[in-house]
Amino acid sequence: MSSLPEEPTPARPHAPSRRSLLKASAAGAAIAPVLAACGGDSDTGGSASGEPQRGGRLRVGIAGGGASDTLDAHDPTDNVDIARNHALYAALVTFTKDGAIEMDLAESLEPNDDATEWTVVLKEGLTFHDDSPVTADDVVFSLRRIMDEENPMRGAGDLESVDIEGVEATDERTVVIPCTEPFVTLPEALAEYYNCVVPQGYDPENPIGCGPFKHAEFTAGQYSLFERHEGYHVEGLPYVDELEIIDFPEDDARVNALTSLSVDVISQVPHAQVAIIEGNIDVEVMESETGMWLPFTMRVDQAPFDDVRVRQAFRLIVDRQQMVDQALAGYGQIGNDMYARMDPSYPEDFPQREQDLEEARRLLSEAGHGDGLEVELVTGDINAGIVAAAEVFQEQAREAGVTVNLRRVNASDYWNAEEGFPYAFGQDFWSARNYLTQTSQGSVVGAPYNETMWGEDEEWVELVEQARQTPDDDERNELIKQAQKIEYEEGGYIVWGFVNLLDAHSRRIHGLEPSVSGHPLGSYSFHTMWKEQ
Repeated sequence: MSSLPEEPTPARPHAPSRRSLLKASAAGAAIAPVLAACGGDSDTGGSASGEPQRGGRLRVGIAGGGASDTLDAHDPTDNVDIARNHALYAALVTFTKDGAIEMDLAESLEPNDDATEWTVVLKEGLTFHDDSPVTADDVVFSLRRIMDEENPMRGAGDLESVDIEGVEATDERTVVIPCTEPFVTLPEALAEYYNCVVPQGYDPENPIGCGPFKHAEFTAGQYSLFERHEGYHVEGLPYVDELEIIDFPEDDARVNALTSLSVDVISQVPHAQVAIIEGNIDVEVMESETGMWLPFTMRVDQAPFDDVRVRQAFRLIVDRQQMVDQALAGYGQIGNDMYARMDPSYPEDFPQREQDLEEARRLLSEAGHGDGLEVELVTGDINAGIVAAAEVFQEQAREAGVTVNLRRVNASDYWNAEEGFPYAFGQDFWSARNYLTQTSQGSVVGAPYNETMWGEDEEWVELVEQARQTPDDDERNELIKQAQKIEYEEGGYIVWGFVNLLDAHSRRIHGLEPSVSGHPLGSYSFHTMWKEQ
């Protein structure tokens, strides 16, 4: 769009605060297994039709996809990659719908007194898709593949404190994980979907995992087909015989596929098309309040963003409520330039940053841009709301004397270095993580997606390292808040809001539940979905 709508989209009622959300989620945790077993209520895709029915093919349309699609367990990037990961693989521990950690493949995960050594015991009877047993040696192999110095995978930064040479299997089900320093957040790192367990000799061209579904067919940029894993370790799951995941880079095509019932479920309904779905009696929308965020990214090592005054000015340009109302059609909450909204350390007491165009202009003038500033903002259809946010920012910046030229990159090429990633000024989307795990992915030097090139501030680095080694929750959270304060004042992210995810499904599909993670479809919980036959 070339300009903002004449009449802004009416704001939706504000969703509950983080604390009230988590309180409600914790209260509901005890009944979650019951809801999953009976399909839940009508608001979360449940049905009054009784017990879950088995069989059938679940057809799912996922936003994104392209020629770079992968089945590699440890290297997913796009939404479609992540969806396939949840279908094919499983990790030692996992996140619940409300963001807590629970055992998955592991029966237990216990630290020694100072968290410099952790012991994992696997559940009995685990099997991979080829019916071979899941053993401690497979866990060791998986950790070493992730942390391979020659080809580090996405989770290598999360596990940096693991002494990988010292990791060993002490029997068929037990692994000892020594660490080079106290590593209190190891369970958070191991719960990430890309730190899953694969068999020794794993080949991503012939992917074997121990998740709820096993690989049958895969065509990059188009679709993938999976069959039920009869040996899945959660008794009775999954319900459907087959899972088909279809790439839908175009929003309109994804919505049309659902409303015509060519697919059963779609992720990430475009906000502008909610009314179309709500007007169809055969389908319904599921809304999830999450910690997902869609930041603007400013490289702190490239002009003009290597001047902190420019970064501060850009943060003051944003009218956050207008951004939520127009880029997300009101389906979200305003942000305050800090991620990890679900972390217990989240700084709710930091002053809420408001739009202040006069101060933004003063800072830009002080930085030598008194006659105006022109920048390129790289955007693309990498997630619902991204391009809309870029267009809204373009208009808001004009009021501060900043010209923003948009360069739209194809979603499948967005993270390509040949296109310039990480861009001097760009965008991204992130699911909910706690602060320390997120810094490993996006903020420390060497992080796989350090798109702001942050992490050189010595005080910040020291605080993060101290926090990783501090077992006491209160002490650790205080260190984290000090690190957050530095990023809040000087960092390269503009965190303008948090997203309420909108997914949609046929009314014949049940077993969906909202999740705070920021991953669509209840963190891609295909194994709990079932279909009325």
